Amino acid sequence: MARETGVWLYAITPEFDASRLPAVNGVGGAAVRVVEAEGLSAVVASVDLAEFGEEPLRRNFEDPTWLEATARAHDGVIDAVSRLGPTVPVRLATVYHDDDRVRALLEDRYDDFWAALRFVTGRTEWGVKVYADPRAFAESAWSTEASAEGGGSGPGTTYLHLRRAQLSAQQAAEDTVAAHAKDIHAALDRIAVTARLYAPQHPALPEEPGRMILNGAYLVDDGCTDEFASRVDSLAAEHRGVKLELTGPWPAYSFAGAEEEARP
Repeated sequence: MARETGVWLYAITPEFDASRLPAVNGVGGAAVRVVEAEGLSAVVASVDLAEFGEEPLRRNFEDPTWLEATARAHDGVIDAVSRLGPTVPVRLATVYHDDDRVRALLEDRYDDFWAALRFVTGRTEWGVKVYADPRAFAESAWSTEASAEGGGSGPGTTYLHLRRAQLSAQQAAEDTVAAHAKDIHAALDRIAVTARLYAPQHPALPEEPGRMILNGAYLVDDGCTDEFASRVDSLAAEHRGVKLELTGPWPAYSFAGAEEEARP
């Protein structure tokens, strides 16, 4: 019995010579190819629906090992394609019935895709994560707050004074951390074309450098990347007690919004 296949979609680009497509395999080791229509190229691969159909995908997404390997393969193709020119990345696990459905997508969403491609041309995405340990800031504020509260006339009064000083120091630390994050984002946003803030992530490993206080994505003109990277370094020096982590360049995952409506 012949296996039933579908078409996994990775990215949309302006039409290009398929011979330039990097020799990279996609999810499940499938060879990558191109489907064309309306001056656009969809980078795709044929996949076995026994593993990548709707129901199998729902089950496989519960397997962290499978999900990580699949996401890495998906992102690897997009990264390779983005090196050829402007690229609209498509969300993970977008699977179409056949090539004709993909062509219909290119035709139906022609204006949206071209608008997204024009917007990201000559620009790349950079990620900036900022970490801080509020406890360190609280300890710094603690002695000041405790001294300001002063002593009391008895043990109960002294405890209340110290407890109030502790809470005040904790709040001051949170305010300081928030101010650092706001200042850093504002400085980077002035260089970027646009930016998007995501919810800070919880640390996956105990050795990670404190709590994440900023998780930003920045779309930067390619001519400004050195300035952007230098500003990250200078901000790290200006803001004592915080650590900045710069990643990229990436395809414009956060800013090529046309892909959000690409559905099978």
